Amino acid sequence: MRARAIGLLKWALLLCLAGGGYALLIRWTGRGIPCPIHALTGLYCPGCGVSRFCMALLRLDFAAAFRSNAALFILLPLGLAVLAGSAVRYLRTGERRPARWQSVSVWAMIAVLLAFGILRNLPAFAFLAPQ
Repeated sequence: MRARAIGLLKWALLLCLAGGGYALLIRWTGRGIPCPIHALTGLYCPGCGVSRFCMALLRLDFAAAFRSNAALFILLPLGLAVLAGSAVRYLRTGERRPARWQSVSVWAMIAVLLAFGILRNLPAFAFLAPQ
């Protein structure tokens, strides 16, 4: 179990360092990675606004985070629960496959994000576009 915990901590540290580096890059340059889908088509994908979403969360500006990507804001607690459940399961048993509730949750989140990606490009739902 100790080796699994150390492995998880290494991955978490690597992820935090990458995210922190990206956040510093945005703070210093004022520019994030542009969305290739939006650049090519002019349409907003479900992930458009993620950089602004994350930067707003780092500032604890929840209203700006919601305006940047409402779907991710709403799905974040469930996503964190799925990740935490996977980590605990892996630490306890070494099992890497997700539990059934986690798989169902991930597929439900994918469906919500796909619907969100479609809706945010319709004129009636223009308020869902990243701001």
